[in-house]
Amino acid sequence: MKKIMFKLILVSLLFVGISASAQNKKWTLQECVDYAIKNNISIQQTQLDLETTAIGKKAAIGSFLPSINANASHSWNIGLNQNITTGLLQNQTTQFTSAGLNSNITIYNGLQNQNRFRKANLSIIAAQYQVSKMKDDVSLNVANAYLQILFNKENLKVQKEQLIYDEKQQKRSEELVQSGVVARGDLLDVKATVAADRQKVIAAENNLFLSNLSLAQLLQIEDFQTFDIADVDYQASTSATMLEKPETIVEKAKQDRVELKIAKANLELAEKDVKIAKGAFQPSITGFYSFSSRVSYSDRILGMDGNGAPIYSGPLPFFDQFSNNKGHNFGVQLNIPILNGFSAKNNVDRFKIALDRSKISEKQAVLDLERNVYTAITNAKGAMNAYEAAVAALDARSEAFNYAKEKYAVGMMNSFDFAQSQTLFTTAQSEVLRTKYDYIFKVKIVEFYFGIPITEKL
Repeated sequence: MKKIMFKLILVSLLFVGISASAQNKKWTLQECVDYAIKNNISIQQTQLDLETTAIGKKAAIGSFLPSINANASHSWNIGLNQNITTGLLQNQTTQFTSAGLNSNITIYNGLQNQNRFRKANLSIIAAQYQVSKMKDDVSLNVANAYLQILFNKENLKVQKEQLIYDEKQQKRSEELVQSGVVARGDLLDVKATVAADRQKVIAAENNLFLSNLSLAQLLQIEDFQTFDIADVDYQASTSATMLEKPETIVEKAKQDRVELKIAKANLELAEKDVKIAKGAFQPSITGFYSFSSRVSYSDRILGMDGNGAPIYSGPLPFFDQFSNNKGHNFGVQLNIPILNGFSAKNNVDRFKIALDRSKISEKQAVLDLERNVYTAITNAKGAMNAYEAAVAALDARSEAFNYAKEKYAVGMMNSFDFAQSQTLFTTAQSEVLRTKYDYIFKVKIVEFYFGIPITEKL
């Protein structure tokens, strides 16, 4: 009994340990991206579109195969009916069984089947490009959300450190007021500063919670309460990609980005639609074959007796009748379109317009990509300048705050002016963090257009 209890305790402790480990998991950026690609709803929907195109390819392959259909029927005839075997009208109740087999195969239809097959292959490629683009978009969104959490984490640390410092200042001011060195009004200013700091901490905590929630939802994680990412100190280092000429980055993006590949695939699909529609102008040749047989369960008339009365006999065996009554029909059918209410011509014109739209869309995709790349480069350079300016401003604010502390310590600065200097210093710290992660993300976008994965070097 003791051994059993001991084992149960060990299992319970192991389960608790596993649960705690799962709750304390720190997600890396690579893990977030991989998990999002696997579980994101938009990607799953795009994957279903890819599966649909695979079914379309099977349908295109099926158009080359003959169609085969079998039929069978069994009927009861009561009263005066024609015997389907003898052709005579008879007033009787009888049964008939018939069976048949039909087959058709398209020999030529203006190459429509071949073009449909080629279009199906192109549709699969276009769907694969769409999946790749969706994965890229999700990766960018995950990276942006991930960096936002890091910013909110560091900003929360700054606000908490400032609160701790101001609480110490409040305690010191209370001691100075009690000793009569500092006026009570200065203490009230310090208390107001501490209250404002607490509000900033609460706001920073809320922002961190919302950013965690945003990334958890992007990853389709239901237990967002325990979701957390790994604390990584990313540096705003210089990127080798930013040293490249903008024209070089644009040309590299034109070669690698799926946006242009999607536009080109859509153009080729539109060209195939035009060819398929033009096939309706050409004659079509169809081969056909059919087999049929029938069986009657009615009595047969063998002849007449001496009085002129018919002599009846029972029906032949089933398979004898089936063999005797079988028939084959086969041949080739030629259909030549002459006038069909302009439906074929209208279809061609309609797909030609769609082709022109695809050509325009392809040109627009090139222009959009060029604009996006140049915009990303400009934004990255602007973010770098903003970060450098924020660092310089923080250095100046740090020196000014240190000087203010010295003046406040000897009574040469009142608490209000000191609180203003302190607020400017805290704001400068937050601005450095904001511009830092803004710069990191915008540089990653430029590198992304240059063909570097979003998680590389981050």
